[in-house]
Amino acid sequence: MKEKEEQRLIKLKEIEEEMYNSNVKCICGIDEAGRGPLAGPVVIAAAIMPRYSMIEGVNDSKKVSEKKREALYETIINEAISYGVGIIEPKEIDRINILNATKEGLTMAVKELAVRPDLIIVDALTKIDTDGIPYKSIVKGDAKCYSISAASIIAKVTRDRIMRQWDEIYPQYGFAKHKGYGTAEHIAAIKKYGLCPIHRLSFVKNIVN
Repeated sequence: MKEKEEQRLIKLKEIEEEMYNSNVKCICGIDEAGRGPLAGPVVIAAAIMPRYSMIEGVNDSKKVSEKKREALYETIINEAISYGVGIIEPKEIDRINILNATKEGLTMAVKELAVRPDLIIVDALTKIDTDGIPYKSIVKGDAKCYSISAASIIAKVTRDRIMRQWDEIYPQYGFAKHKGYGTAEHIAAIKKYGLCPIHRLSFVKNIVN
């Protein structure tokens, strides 16, 4: 590993290292993918990484290429002490709104963990059900905390794979390319072909009306 990358990872781990030094023994990072798209689920991932984990390239998933994320995903889940994923489908997003859906998915991800952490750190969310585990909300945590970055990659890769599967069923929308986000191409496809079952009705009202 090059020195520059090593120093970046050390900086990315500073907040968690302070927590470990204050007697926290097990930290879980949580992040989501897919709050903004017009179609598909929102996916929330929880990751407990070893304290001294230093996986080269781990970063906020938005700063990592799709090809690199796929490789990192395998390394992260193999090295994780435990990880969990919560997936909330479009109909549930429409029913309870995206914020509540994200919180519901977070609770699901926490309950999937095989190890109960001492502390959860999460990107920006508050008023969440963590099954009684203390949590700390960190704004832009996916760019500031190693385990949240790791969780962001698990969430993003999981969701991207789901959207590629949907692309095979509904190829006319281009889901494999834009992953359900409101690109010009996607909006044009909605206007041409109408909606499909994975569109979020609460997100596309202004497009179809």
